Amino acid sequence: MANNVSLDVAIMGREFRVACPEEEREGLLQAVSFLDRKMREIRDSGKVIGLERIAIMAAINITHDYLSSKPIEPDTREYRNQLGQMSKLLDQALASQDNLF
Repeated sequence: MANNVSLDVAIMGREFRVACPEEEREGLLQAVSFLDRKMREIRDSGKVIGLERIAIMAAINITHDYLSSKPIEPDTREYRNQLGQMSKLLDQALASQDNLF
């Protein structure tokens, strides 16, 4: 069972206490640093005012970047069709053979 640790982190000068498993501590600190940097960039642009709005814009931007970078899901129908065709070819090839055993 993972041991949880509590961390005090700062995002745009505000302190937050968060808990996470010990083995995820470094990843959480990197995520906090990344979020803090993104929120400061948005604030410094001067186009968005208010911590809540800045947080929402940062969430939208990060989510958009994430979804844009995800690999496209493969078309499983195409793979199934190809496997079906291969199976038919194998059946035809085996049907023309004498009993192999």
